[in-house]
Amino acid sequence: MKNEKREKILFGNIREVLIALSLPVILANAMETIYGVVDMYWVSKLASGDTAVAAVNFVWPLIFVTMAFGIGMNIAGTSIISQFIGLGREKEARKVAGQLVSFSFIFSLALGVLGVAFGRQLLAAIGAKGLILDFGWEYLSAIFLGMPTMFVFFAFQSIKQGQGDTLTPMLLAGGAVVLNIVLDPLFMFTFQLGLSGAAWATVASRALASLIGLYLLFFTDKGLRVKFQDLRFKAKILATIIKVGLPAGFGQAIEGLGFLIMSIFILSYGEFSTAAFGIGNNINSLILMPAMGIGAALTTVVGQNLGANQTERAVQAVKESIRLSVSILTVGGIAMCLAAPAVVGIFTSQPVVLEQGIYYLRLISLAIPLMGVFQAFVGCFQGSGHTFMAMIVTTGRLWALRIPLVLFFKHFTSLAEKSVWYAMVISNFLICIVGLVLFLQGSWKQRVVDEKADYLGELETV
Repeated sequence: MKNEKREKILFGNIREVLIALSLPVILANAMETIYGVVDMYWVSKLASGDTAVAAVNFVWPLIFVTMAFGIGMNIAGTSIISQFIGLGREKEARKVAGQLVSFSFIFSLALGVLGVAFGRQLLAAIGAKGLILDFGWEYLSAIFLGMPTMFVFFAFQSIKQGQGDTLTPMLLAGGAVVLNIVLDPLFMFTFQLGLSGAAWATVASRALASLIGLYLLFFTDKGLRVKFQDLRFKAKILATIIKVGLPAGFGQAIEGLGFLIMSIFILSYGEFSTAAFGIGNNINSLILMPAMGIGAALTTVVGQNLGANQTERAVQAVKESIRLSVSILTVGGIAMCLAAPAVVGIFTSQPVVLEQGIYYLRLISLAIPLMGVFQAFVGCFQGSGHTFMAMIVTTGRLWALRIPLVLFFKHFTSLAEKSVWYAMVISNFLICIVGLVLFLQGSWKQRVVDEKADYLGELETV
């Protein structure tokens, strides 16, 4: 494998490296968000459009929970691959990549089967009923059936990100988005699949991207070339992936459960509030793309530099990522605050949804620079492999801060649905302080791979 990217990450200008790595990630994340925006647009064109939009937004946190442990293992894979590459041990990095693919496929297949068997009952148990339950299950069941395609593509993304290749996943994600845009109205209206057509369009486009990604991993020399024997689990490497991945996966699951509870709170204020939150959140996600991209790029930079024993360079990368993210999000937040009425109006003409959506979008946009700091700390802790710290930040934001604040505002103020909006802003501010304390404490600087350990064993062949 050529080491040009490694040399730039370890010795190049930090700001230039972060920008170069983050731009494809920003575009890829924007394309992922476009998945949701395109689906939401076409779903809103169905009969009972606002109810269908509310149903889709209600089930997405449940989808996130089901994918959490697989996502956690891929976070671990990115960290471990980047640290092995920083050490110059590409054979171990290749083995980690193969095991990520195997784990992602097997785990997602099991999740899909369980989801199809028990998903509707779970939706009903958490409060969905009537059309929300019917529409939600119509969408969710298709996602469960196609879950392996999503997991395999996530594994491909994490493998490439660990190497410092953020361009290839972006190109595949972009192709999938274009295909999804074409398939959405075709499946929903021409084939008359209704709401499930939106889900099947996403599954089909992701499946094609996954197949291309696997071809690139196994049959080309672009980056790490994975061999079929790398798919066989190796105890020491698998144990390292699990050790790093379990806190990340648990954190993702608890975070997803927290968002699910947030959805239940919002639904308690009615379908209009749920629809307004969904519209505002998807738009807000677009503004967040730069911070998420820079945070993802930071994961690779921190991982490879810690692997190469360049601790101070990793610290500098974190500080630079905060400066970049906060600057960009400040400009984007102000612009979206001013444009909120026109943007929300694209997705609804219902007066209550329009009013609530504009209020939510303006409030969250003005506070969005905080997310630049939050994403930098998460990227730092994930890249170093100290996923327990990342779990503290991501889960603490919801469970220790946001949900208690929602309950307080709900019962002791007259804010109504606005109690959720204000709880989000305050919890984001407080968790940034927690992240800063953990960052300054410094234990994240210890890498999770052992330079002297034999991860492959004496019988392992190249």
